[in-house]
Amino acid sequence: MTEYVQLSTTQRVMTVTLSRPEKKNAITQDMYGVMAQAIRDYQDNDDVRALVITGTGDFFTSGNDLQDFAKGPSGDGLPPVVQFLQAISTCVKPVIGAVNGPGIGVGLTMLLHCDLVFAAESATLSAPFVSLGLVPEAASSLLLPEAVGQAVANDIFMTGRALTAQEAMDFGLVSRVFDDAGFADAVAEIALGVANSAPIAMQRTKSLVRHRGEAIATQMQKESVLFAEQLASPEFAESVAAKMQKRAAVFN
Repeated sequence: MTEYVQLSTTQRVMTVTLSRPEKKNAITQDMYGVMAQAIRDYQDNDDVRALVITGTGDFFTSGNDLQDFAKGPSGDGLPPVVQFLQAISTCVKPVIGAVNGPGIGVGLTMLLHCDLVFAAESATLSAPFVSLGLVPEAASSLLLPEAVGQAVANDIFMTGRALTAQEAMDFGLVSRVFDDAGFADAVAEIALGVANSAPIAMQRTKSLVRHRGEAIATQMQKESVLFAEQLASPEFAESVAAKMQKRAAVFN
């Protein structure tokens, strides 16, 4: 367990809150493990009918903790990040992404597996994998072009530019944008409505809309191989060194 992920359940709604504000809610392998187990528990609990993933403080998440990932996963079995991606991509019950602030890297790509995505006005979304010497993950190389078109997906991946909350909604990555002050209350109200809806109809609707399971799993596996290779590459090593030394990375 880790103190950096807070779990709570109220009125059939489970909330998973990334709570590491001093690191902009950067996600470690331990955090991924807790999140993966939370999703599995949610799926197995008939009394809980909606899941919300959000962050605390000013950030949704700044993405993977690069220093933690550079060490590699500990223990045997599937790495916790893979467990999390499998859990969120195969969950049969509704998952809600509540983007309270900037979402970077997996802070964008995990939303492609959420059924409803809401953003605060000040939120931004970006996927600067290339600038970190990495490649897309979470089947985002399949799902993002399908969602926004190849040209926009390439703009997001290759330039690392951040989308405003309004742009994200215009591109269909976010369903609604709320003002910062009322964001949490608005999401809570919608989540409660989802939780109180007919559960079987909700799950069957999700299964009809999300019917690309095999393609997603295959793409995720391809990405995982290349992502692991890039983690061991000089390009990633340079990106981490540059970040630590607070300078621009130089890729020769």
